Amino acid sequence: MKSKLSQPKVYTVIAMVIMVILFYSSSKTYTEQSSVPFLQKWLASEPFASKLQNVAFYYGGSEVSIKAMGYFKFVEFFIRKAAHFLTFFILGGSLFLILHSKLKKSLFSLFFAWFSATGYAAMDEFHQMLTGDRTPLFQDVMLDSIGALTACVMLVIYFEFGHKKSK
Repeated sequence: MKSKLSQPKVYTVIAMVIMVILFYSSSKTYTEQSSVPFLQKWLASEPFASKLQNVAFYYGGSEVSIKAMGYFKFVEFFIRKAAHFLTFFILGGSLFLILHSKLKKSLFSLFFAWFSATGYAAMDEFHQMLTGDRTPLFQDVMLDSIGALTACVMLVIYFEFGHKKSK
């Protein structure tokens, strides 16, 4: 019986669904997909605001802090960046599993899946540039790339070290 990790059709569907979601999301303006109204409703008491008050850094040339953005946009920033990382984590992992199930070569699968996911991230940011009220950022491509690389490295470790011990 085949292992569930060697089913390329499932991972092909997952990768394609993620790419469609990303394309659709990049087609929407910031205003259309802002979660600030939701956050204002559910986090009206601004939990952890006092603890987050001193958190400040620059991302894409802009200051990220409660002082500069306001509490709700600050929280939304982290939700959006987590979404970047996680969607490309899933995309990179799916691409890796598609390749690895056919080729059984972990390093080749890692590099090809990682570069493919990073290329898609760059095209996604370019697509955002064509959409009104969106800001394409090189930093987002790097964050996406790190998400994909993280998944690929974890899978290489699993296949090269963890999977062999379980046989």
